Amino acid sequence: MSVHQEQPEPVHVVGIGADGAAGLSPHAQAVVNSAEVLFGSSRQLDLVPGATGQRVAWPTPLLPALPGLLAEHAGRSICVLASGDPMFYGIGATLVKLLGPERVRIIAHPSSLSLACARLGWPVQETAVVSLVGRPVELLHPRVQPGNRLLVLSSDGSTPDAVAALLRERGFGPSSMTVLSDLGSEREQRTTSTADSWEHSAGPLNVIAIECRAAPGARTLPVTPGLPDEAFEHDGQLTKRDVRAITLARLAPCAGQLLWDVGAGAGSIAIEWMRSDPSCRAIAIEHREDRAQRITANAKALGVPGIQVITGAVPHALDGLDAPDAIFVGGGGTAPGALEECWSALRPGGRLVVNAVTLELETLVADWYRRIGGELVRISVERAAPIGGFTGWRPAMPVTQWVVDKR
Repeated sequence: MSVHQEQPEPVHVVGIGADGAAGLSPHAQAVVNSAEVLFGSSRQLDLVPGATGQRVAWPTPLLPALPGLLAEHAGRSICVLASGDPMFYGIGATLVKLLGPERVRIIAHPSSLSLACARLGWPVQETAVVSLVGRPVELLHPRVQPGNRLLVLSSDGSTPDAVAALLRERGFGPSSMTVLSDLGSEREQRTTSTADSWEHSAGPLNVIAIECRAAPGARTLPVTPGLPDEAFEHDGQLTKRDVRAITLARLAPCAGQLLWDVGAGAGSIAIEWMRSDPSCRAIAIEHREDRAQRITANAKALGVPGIQVITGAVPHALDGLDAPDAIFVGGGGTAPGALEECWSALRPGGRLVVNAVTLELETLVADWYRRIGGELVRISVERAAPIGGFTGWRPAMPVTQWVVDKR
């Protein structure tokens, strides 16, 4: 005899615009008005004065409290109010991850991206989006490229000032900035200026449209591997540009993957790995505190402030870290047990790349190559330099690179 198990009530998530209840579809209005419990920010709850359900304003911080709030009201019909499209940097995506897609019903509203592109005449598919909601302005750096069109989701009214300052500092002061406030409401405003001449106030609900234009001599920092060495602060412990580009090509960063940069020095490999895609993650392991601090500063200046920096010596500093999809060993490879720990931690299908510049590490790498295979490459770079009144070639230290996939 089977026992019927009652399925829990789905959670409805209703997107709402700045125009409030008047902008909701009949179906969305019916869901809001019939809900026994309404979740949302105080501002969102004020947009539906006619709803009769119990109103619960989100606490701060929200994410740790969310499971408990839902459990407290289990068995009741719940409607969650969200700004615009709930699946566009919204609470809808969070609830789907928490409850599963079968427990969540999304009723979308036009997103701020859609509304802004409609006002500007920009094709949505050609517009890059950067969210600065509760996030550092330095995330803009990888996107600031000549000719790029960006839509920035602001944290509050101070964000346009911070964005204009970053553009000026990067040499992109001629960039056009259009700030759209209170999109979709009767109070909607539009202010356009260049970053150089930006001296305007903005409401707390705004998005920023940027058309990137570089001033003469501006520093451009593409996301392709091999940034100039001078883009990094370092004390000489830096994987140089040409070798770095080759190394990143062999590491082959893919979206969402995690890299360990072991013996990170200035952090150049980890930073360029993260710049390749916004979803890429990296952990930089460096035993010297001054270098660890330099990695953090470099990552912030180059637009990947989310890098994780571990200060400590290998292999002990590797204990408890998330399993990586790729590992680069640039320093510390000769420490007893270091390569063993890296190989053991690497996920199946992952890539290990070791750059050896000393005979000791080269000997160790050759032994590993003999035992488990892979590919062994010698990289030699020479640069033209003055020799008296003439020009000759000056070789850099050769690098022995071992690349192996874990089967």
